[in-house]
Amino acid sequence: MTDHHPPTQPAELPPTARQQRYLRQLALQRGISFAVPKTRAEASRAIDTLKRRRPEPLADRRREIRAVQDDMARNRGESAKIREGVETTGYGSSATWTGGSS
Repeated sequence: MTDHHPPTQPAELPPTARQQRYLRQLALQRGISFAVPKTRAEASRAIDTLKRRRPEPLADRRREIRAVQDDMARNRGESAKIREGVETTGYGSSATWTGGSS
């Protein structure tokens, strides 16, 4: 059942666009991923946590980006790709694993 009452506490409101931008910026600088916050309070806590971490050196970030771009250009990582009809059956939410392995 859905709640038809709007949130009354500021902490229950969704994160602001400014918080989301800052969170993405900090995560990129630190070289880590993060779970998307659902509330302003969660976003604030995530920002505080990321601010305490040391930024990743720029050279390391550039090297990692180049390595990923190179792998994508050379079609590496194909072993992680799911092959339809061989490993799965069905479509969308009704798709299931067939149990095949290679």
